[in-house]
Amino acid sequence: MDLKSCRVLVTPTSYAQSDPRLRTELEGTVGQVIYNRLGRPLTSQELQELLPGCDGFIAGLDQIDRAALAAADRLKVIARYGVGVDNVDLQAAAEKGIVVTNTPSANSVSVAELTVGLLLALARHIPALAAETRAGKWPRRTGLTLQGKTVGLIGLGAIGKEVAVRLRAFGCTVLAHDPAGDVAFAAANGILLATLPEVLARADFLSLHVPLLPTTRGMVDAAFLAQMKPGAFLINTARGELVDEAALLEALQAGHLRGAALDVFAAEPPTASPLLALPQVIAVPHCGAHTDGAMNAMGWGALRACLAVLRGETPEHRVI
Repeated sequence: MDLKSCRVLVTPTSYAQSDPRLRTELEGTVGQVIYNRLGRPLTSQELQELLPGCDGFIAGLDQIDRAALAAADRLKVIARYGVGVDNVDLQAAAEKGIVVTNTPSANSVSVAELTVGLLLALARHIPALAAETRAGKWPRRTGLTLQGKTVGLIGLGAIGKEVAVRLRAFGCTVLAHDPAGDVAFAAANGILLATLPEVLARADFLSLHVPLLPTTRGMVDAAFLAQMKPGAFLINTARGELVDEAALLEALQAGHLRGAALDVFAAEPPTASPLLALPQVIAVPHCGAHTDGAMNAMGWGALRACLAVLRGETPEHRVI
């Protein structure tokens, strides 16, 4: 296929922010590039207006549902700028012969670093102390050392592994639950693989690192939270839909959990979430992958996959 005849839609707003060569290479290779100017993920209706005539789609967290894909009359590839494909109707894409790719591991280090940062912020009350000091106060709060604490990881994939090796350096005991856990990696890095009830009962800090699937959606419900160690903390840098937010609110208000740090919410932005009103909740705006390293890795991975499919080649990380 003549790439100069191709039109490509690019919707991630951070695409090429840290490396302008991503724009110049794409624009110099294909005939036309359309960028998302709205500064947020696009709705299905907005995609229905932009996808006609597009051959390639470098996609962010847009609503790529059946209705959006129905308008894609020439689309050959959806190259996800990131790992998750839960926002893509994979069946509808397969029916139309559209290749879907992703960029696994591209943001693993960055999300892991944010996870550790949130864990430290919870343990040492960093946001509250900073705000009070800025307000002219000189507060005294007792924090928690990480040394000797038990951190539970639900999921030991690429991100979970990066979190685990960092926490071991803090002197933490790291427990992980993953039905497909890497036994060799766990043994080599001093990670204890355990059942879900064991991890929930023992963890002082519990961090989620599983994809959003039908089996994981809403997994952190009232029963799950009730099994967690009293006074524990929950960290979620994975997907907001993993958590029943009403149940989490109740667990925090009742004092069963001491606090939570959330990078993701079921509805984003979470303008109406009562969790935002709780002082023991640290909330950040789905920024786990917003670093120069992650954005560059996702950008180049998605660009290469998109161009490979348009050339008739096999992309490196094909989902369908």
